[in-house]
Amino acid sequence: MKIGDVLKPGGRGVIGTASKAGVVNMAVYAVPHVVDDETVAWGMTDGRTWNNVRENPNASYTYFAPGEGFLGARLTLSLTRTEDSGEMLAKCRERTAMVSSGNPEALKHVAYFKVVETRPLV
Repeated sequence: MKIGDVLKPGGRGVIGTASKAGVVNMAVYAVPHVVDDETVAWGMTDGRTWNNVRENPNASYTYFAPGEGFLGARLTLSLTRTEDSGEMLAKCRERTAMVSSGNPEALKHVAYFKVVETRPLV
């Protein structure tokens, strides 16, 4: 299953992370940037999700496709690298400005994840 075929624009999801101590955090996140067939990336603020992935590289993302019903996917993720500047951060800020009322400049980092597993939503 190609990740770009699964993650459609207009959807949204929830990313789950945990700290080194195992304290879980869930956050609503837009569709990630698809880097290649096994890599996705999100822009992140200096919040709990960012802090958790720096302590614990394992995460999950539940994606809900746009429209009615239960279409989407569950992704198991592993952090591969981060960036604090560059072209991808600019792309993340640009997309945020187009689809959100939030401040795109609040995005300070990009987190890249390997998609370890993709499963159906239900």
